[in-house]
Amino acid sequence: MRSKMLSVLACGLFVALVACATLTGPAYGKTIELTYATFFPATHGHAILMAEWAKEVEKRTNGAVKINMFMGGTLTPGDQCYDGVAKGISDIGNSVMSYTKGKFPLIEVVDLPLGIKSGLQASRLVNAVYKKFKPKEFGEVQVMYLHAHGPGLLHTKAAPVSKLEDLKGLKIRSSGTSAKVVKALGATPVAMPQPETYEALNKGVVDGLVSPIETMKGFKFAEVVKYTTMNTNSAYSMGFFVVMNKKKWESLPKDVQATIEKINEEWIEKTGNAWDAMEKEGVEYSKAKGIKVIELSKDEDARWVAAVQPVLAEFVKETKGKGLPGDEAVKFCQEWLKTNK
Repeated sequence: MRSKMLSVLACGLFVALVACATLTGPAYGKTIELTYATFFPATHGHAILMAEWAKEVEKRTNGAVKINMFMGGTLTPGDQCYDGVAKGISDIGNSVMSYTKGKFPLIEVVDLPLGIKSGLQASRLVNAVYKKFKPKEFGEVQVMYLHAHGPGLLHTKAAPVSKLEDLKGLKIRSSGTSAKVVKALGATPVAMPQPETYEALNKGVVDGLVSPIETMKGFKFAEVVKYTTMNTNSAYSMGFFVVMNKKKWESLPKDVQATIEKINEEWIEKTGNAWDAMEKEGVEYSKAKGIKVIELSKDEDARWVAAVQPVLAEFVKETKGKGLPGDEAVKFCQEWLKTNK
């Protein structure tokens, strides 16, 4: 009897030890370490949110996956991030789609001046477009999730802008589709990476920029501009990707993949809400720095909306020439925005 009891106790102890190991340690022998590259500086709200995503993956895989962050473009610059992931320079990357011009001809429909009102709305839309059209342009990688910022507004250093004529002769920092919007409005677009813009404004290389108002705090632009023009209805957005190297993704255990996919869905909402929270912080920061906000009159607003319509027409023409359903994508976005405020 004593021998039997000892045997039962030993068996129970073994089961308990196995359970503890499962709960507290990696489920797969050696920890899987991944690298994550982004151009956002470590202090930026989105860099913090990316780091939280990485920690959440580590937590929910019981330490089986550990992600090392490389921020501020230290591993790959923003315009090389996507190719860096595809080639395996980093395992995961987050950057702006339009930084790699021509790489994402269909999904960039979200960058058009559609009059998007918030980051949450934009982030939901870009993922809806991806799920609807499943563009082949992401075939080299595994998409984690996509997101996009709220309305890209006009900010100027010395010249207040309240009508289209005020834009003539102004050099405005922009990139990708936003450069086309700037040109359509009558200003001169100047392409440059976001991190270089502060110094360019400070030295007078550019007269202003187009960007979401969160950058007034996130990149401290409120220190070097004086005016914000609320051209929301003619504003563009800008899509961002979070992608993983395809071979690295396929090497992960299926249950780890499923866990990450669930986290990705949650982070669409978290990132959209984060954009909007940062917008509010940007507004408050701008107020504290004395930025003057310029509201367009109803008639002037209509002029701005009319001025950017050729940008949409050009998108449709260009995508049609590539055999892509750009007209369907534009229509999808316009209809989606009517019912998803």
